[in-house]
Amino acid sequence: MPKMRVAQIARPGGAFEIVEREIPQPAPGWVRLKVQACGICHSDSLVKEGHWPGLQYPRVPGHEVIGIVDAPGAGVTQWHPGQRVGVGWHGGHCGYCDACRNGDFFGCTVALQITGINFDGGYGEYMVAPAIALAHVPDHLSPVEGAPLMCAGITTYNALRHSGARPGDLVAILGLGGLGHLGVQYAVKMGFKTVGIARGQDKAPLAHKLGAHHYIDSQAQDPAAELQKLGGAKAILATVTAGDAMAAAHGGLGLNGTMMVIGAAQSLTVSPLFLLSGRRSVKGWYSGTAADSQDTLKFSVLSGVRSMNEVYPLEKVAEGYERMTSGKARFRVVLTMGH
Repeated sequence: MPKMRVAQIARPGGAFEIVEREIPQPAPGWVRLKVQACGICHSDSLVKEGHWPGLQYPRVPGHEVIGIVDAPGAGVTQWHPGQRVGVGWHGGHCGYCDACRNGDFFGCTVALQITGINFDGGYGEYMVAPAIALAHVPDHLSPVEGAPLMCAGITTYNALRHSGARPGDLVAILGLGGLGHLGVQYAVKMGFKTVGIARGQDKAPLAHKLGAHHYIDSQAQDPAAELQKLGGAKAILATVTAGDAMAAAHGGLGLNGTMMVIGAAQSLTVSPLFLLSGRRSVKGWYSGTAADSQDTLKFSVLSGVRSMNEVYPLEKVAEGYERMTSGKARFRVVLTMGH
């Protein structure tokens, strides 16, 4: 049988192991992909460190996958060999539970699948995924450009388009890292009056390079007060993982404003009086389905939004992962398979 290389984690907290496996056969309703690139996302630490309950090992992480359809399984009619596709965090759902029947596929209670957690992900030369999890990749997007958009991109784009903000509204992006540097670009291209918020004046040039109309240094200024001076934000996209930074900024919401939380902070303190007095809200946002990924990729090509990436070959996966966890990467780390 033909072999492939994958980077697996054999046990919680274990090191990456590059091993040879047989190339898998796709089950009915599944598709085999030849992986070209896969982003290294902070959520992959759930697999690496064993923080996901009930996770089966060994496991191959990776949910920012761009590849080519290699072999559709039985019953798959919508995908054909040679098509360019992506796979993101949302790997499938049952379609018939109450959540799915209401269109809330992310809340599936019967067969929710997460790429790289419930089944092996994209840290390898081939992978199999449910056909329902695949998104078309536009021709004008390279594998390395496309990979981070399958998680970091869809999460920021999808949250912004569901934030209630309209073109011309004031929108703030809290944090200018892997998520935030994409959030600023999307916000600008969507026509929002965009404010970047980060720690330190040294981030100002980056914010303006990405298109932000204003920059707030949260170390030297009160972000809430500065946003109120600008008229109050219709939306604040909180990409940071620090609850205190979110708490410091939420006071910048205008009337009917919403803080969209996509950074997984441990806790967050907000003022109920502030929320109710201005009909404001704090809302969490889940990345999205394959259809949302397709929308993200199309909009990114249309508007020129791209991630800033550092690229590593599969055999240097440990080095790439270390770079991501260090927080020093500018701004996403992508593995290439070297086919």
